[in-house]
Amino acid sequence: MPQEVARSRAMRNTSIAGALVNTLLTIIKIIFGIITQSHALVADGIHSLADLSTDVMVWFAARFTAMPADKDHPYGHARIETAFTVILALILGVTALGIAMDAGQRLLSADTLLHPTPLAMAIAAISIVANEGLYHYTMAAAKRFKSGLLHANAWHHRSDAISSVVVLLGVAGSLLGFIYLDAIASIVVAVMIARIGWEQGKGAMLELIDTALEPKKVRTIRNIISEVEGVDDIHMLRTRRMGGNALVDVHVEVKPRISVSEGHQISEYVRMKLINSITEVTDVTVHIDPEDDSKHLANLDLPLRRRVIAELSQVWDTLVDRKYLQTCNLHYLSGQIQVDLLLPFEYFVSPEASQALTQQLMQAASHYSYLDEVRIYYGEPVKLTET
Repeated sequence: MPQEVARSRAMRNTSIAGALVNTLLTIIKIIFGIITQSHALVADGIHSLADLSTDVMVWFAARFTAMPADKDHPYGHARIETAFTVILALILGVTALGIAMDAGQRLLSADTLLHPTPLAMAIAAISIVANEGLYHYTMAAAKRFKSGLLHANAWHHRSDAISSVVVLLGVAGSLLGFIYLDAIASIVVAVMIARIGWEQGKGAMLELIDTALEPKKVRTIRNIISEVEGVDDIHMLRTRRMGGNALVDVHVEVKPRISVSEGHQISEYVRMKLINSITEVTDVTVHIDPEDDSKHLANLDLPLRRRVIAELSQVWDTLVDRKYLQTCNLHYLSGQIQVDLLLPFEYFVSPEASQALTQQLMQAASHYSYLDEVRIYYGEPVKLTET
């Protein structure tokens, strides 16, 4: 089964299980919170209602994030999961604020304080067991598929379990005569909800603005790339997250005179080495450089091949046959152009004659400031289609 399909199925299954449990808990806690006069239990019921809304969000997110990449979304739809995580965090924040404000008003007016009954403790205990079970079930799926949304939802279930513990203690304290403890427990629950909402929302927002991976992970990526044969150095390494995936862009410096195909081969080794070594890395873009273009100015003011060959042909027409210029190699390095000229064996007379020809070529083209040096090689002539 493809990873994305399995991930989507896990999101749907955990959301359905959570929705069923939280629907039941919401009804039970709100109804019995009113019956047992426990403000903390009612607040906990509202927390379960928030859990229910996030389970619905996870279910909808599962439908969209599994959609394959298309023309309008070439990187896929994983960011939908991130957007839903932000919405989840906002819901948690609003829920916490509402609970805290209501509890605070009751604390300021003693005659509005509720006096819970022992039954509220039993309901809180049931909630603890149910939500702790949901936490472990959802967290297992979150770790397996590296889903930020499932991770957030799992902690939402854990927060409901912890808040039920607080409710249990608050009700117990109220029954022992500490009448403010039930309302105080409500505020503690609100703070817990707000904290979890902040942590999950912060992580999702950092992803939406393309924040880099953790420094340790970036160092690992850098080390893996540096170990690939043919890589001299790397620069402009950029990383970001998209849902449960990590994307990498990097400039790799190689020997400046290797062939295009060898440079491409090195880039493919870098790409596959990262994808095979780090599970969360699913896409790598490798830019091959003959030199560090983060330090050197771009060679954009230098002419391209057609103009270079046309201009050199005019001044070299009496020195070499024009057809051999069509297959020369041009190296754009450090703001100038180096020319590798391949001539047939019959052009070779002696090392001295070859050196003299090189000097004549350089002198004839000396007024072209872009020309750095000329190197002459002798061998079988190549076809234009091979260059």
